[in-house]
Amino acid sequence: MSSDVNDITIQYEEDGQVLVKELDKDILTKGAWATIIFRYQNWSRAKNEFGKEMFTIRRYQKRNGEYLPKSKFNISSAEQAKKIIATLEKWVNE
Repeated sequence: MSSDVNDITIQYEEDGQVLVKELDKDILTKGAWATIIFRYQNWSRAKNEFGKEMFTIRRYQKRNGEYLPKSKFNISSAEQAKKIIATLEKWVNE
């Protein structure tokens, strides 16, 4: 892992082939616990192309100077992301 929250990535490759392509990220919180939301795509070997954009929120805990993954929530579609946004906006504006 990484000692700097800014260097954390979900980009992953095997044998020179990118299997998880990180498109963007936003660091929501920093410190002993870091929360990061990522926008990414998975490689489809069957289709030989990247799939739809997806999103994941991940939490990392800093231990012994390194950020270690602790939990994640995958948002499987843009439709699900829109529902989460709508619900949060409603709650925040109450």
